[in-house]
Amino acid sequence: MSIKQLSETIINQIAAGEVIERPASAAKELIENAIDAGASRIEIATAGGGKSLLRVTDNGGGMGPDDLALAIRRHCTSKISETLTDIRTLGFRGEALPSIGSVARLSITSRLPGSAEGAEVSVTGGKLSAVKPAATNAGTIVEVRDLFFATPARLKFLKTEKAEAGAITEVVKRMAIAFPHIRFVLSGADRSTLEFPATGDDRLARMAQVLGKEFRDNAIEIDAVREDVRLTGFAGVPTFNRGNSAHQYAFINGRPVQDKLILSAIRGAYAETVPQGRYPVAVLSIDIDPALVDVNVHPAKSDVRFRDPGLIRGLIVGAIREALAQNGDRAATTGADGMMRAFRPGFQPTYQQPAPAANWSREASPYRPFEPAPVSGGFGERPQASFSDFATPAARSDRPPVEPVTAAATPEPVRHYPLGAARAQLHENYIVAQTENGLVIVDQHAAHERLVYEELRKALRDRRLPSQVLLIPEIVDLPEEDCDRLMVHSEEFDRLGFAIERFGPGAVAVRETPAVLGEVDAPGLVRQLADEIAEWDTASGLSAKLEHVAATMACHGSVRSGRRLRPEEMNALLRQMEATPGSGQCNHGRPTYIELKLSDIERLFGRS
Repeated sequence: MSIKQLSETIINQIAAGEVIERPASAAKELIENAIDAGASRIEIATAGGGKSLLRVTDNGGGMGPDDLALAIRRHCTSKISETLTDIRTLGFRGEALPSIGSVARLSITSRLPGSAEGAEVSVTGGKLSAVKPAATNAGTIVEVRDLFFATPARLKFLKTEKAEAGAITEVVKRMAIAFPHIRFVLSGADRSTLEFPATGDDRLARMAQVLGKEFRDNAIEIDAVREDVRLTGFAGVPTFNRGNSAHQYAFINGRPVQDKLILSAIRGAYAETVPQGRYPVAVLSIDIDPALVDVNVHPAKSDVRFRDPGLIRGLIVGAIREALAQNGDRAATTGADGMMRAFRPGFQPTYQQPAPAANWSREASPYRPFEPAPVSGGFGERPQASFSDFATPAARSDRPPVEPVTAAATPEPVRHYPLGAARAQLHENYIVAQTENGLVIVDQHAAHERLVYEELRKALRDRRLPSQVLLIPEIVDLPEEDCDRLMVHSEEFDRLGFAIERFGPGAVAVRETPAVLGEVDAPGLVRQLADEIAEWDTASGLSAKLEHVAATMACHGSVRSGRRLRPEEMNALLRQMEATPGSGQCNHGRPTYIELKLSDIERLFGRS
């Protein structure tokens, strides 16, 4: 069979299969072109989920007739010249427009600022038309109709119009977060209008537009530098989480990416603080020398490769954990909102005209005076007397035991403590504390579990863990390169009580294992660590196993639900929570306390 040159149309359609997977892919490419053109306003209109119509209008630099003729040809671009090592624009491949034109009806209308007239060019199923004059505003309008009409088989693989419209919305949201100085408007017959006004340098304001105002109240700023790589952005407190990872956004030099390394680092940074099956909310931006990252891995440009992935992962994990340790120990505002919704007024009097009665009786009259209820509960002296046995807790944990108070005693004033002074214990599990501007409800078991866990983690870090010596060393056969990687981390393993040494060119000998792990599958653990080092150049698997054991020990060794605490014990727990990083959530990621502001309480009673 002889070899022949493919036609330009077939080449473009093959490229379209990689670059344009769905309408959202086309929208992404066109929006990137508008941003690279210097636009400050971008409007996107769709119909039929982007399959019938996709129009992107911008007020950028525009193009003249000569540029229009080249823009629809493959590998024609204004963004790079001779090298791929210094890419500072979103687009650079010169494939998007010809790929779209080969499978759809594409028209481009553009005018340079100050030019007397614009120009228009169209491509239908790969067939080019001549450039002709057109009346238009300064900037560019790219209109795509009947996407994939030239390759109908591709239409069968698209999702519903609603799903495709949602994918375009997600693309616009990512672009809006990355470029807060640009105004974005998304409209069409298949959606309600979505508008993101420009916020200038206020990136958090733009994030609040996209992620909701709750993110502003529950976000912690991230700003860290390591070896000329800078990480900025905002990460949500652990108790502010979602049911999927769709609210995690990552950007490399302003380019939205969906990189597995970054998502894995975010998950690692929130380990032991977010419940299983829940995902933190984060918006991270990495500024790095373009020569140290490859954005040309895939035509869609959403995957990247770092020259030093270990550096990037370590920077993300370290920066988020440090930020959480300093500012993350607070309850999410959504917890108070949920509490507000859960409360219902217990007494809602409504006036009803009493039905006329033939014979009036004092007992049946709605106007009779109030009397003490002839039951065991209520506000009479006898039921209330039982409360005099409880001591009013003080805000200081080092006070001598407090004698039971009488009704006339004055409670200890609330001091300047973030979690306030304990006032009561409900159902032998929940501590109610009064703060200067509200109240806090603490889950005593979850809070103490976290405190014990942090003490155990500190012990893991500060000294070599006890180990058990194997009577007969376990010999594990491995590829030579895996043995080399393991021995690089042998000192780190030894501090964790896991002693290994080289046993020939293709094996390692395990001589000691951590005592806290009990009986260990040494060969399985060694192979798991070797795979992890090969993937991430780190060996955190053993530490994770040990921390899991510490979490289990903390769960079983903490204050149990159902135990009545003395006032000084409750206050000691509050003070220790304030001094312990990560005490805002337990080892399983659940919140340890919920805060309700005084303004919220007054709102419940209609006082504000």
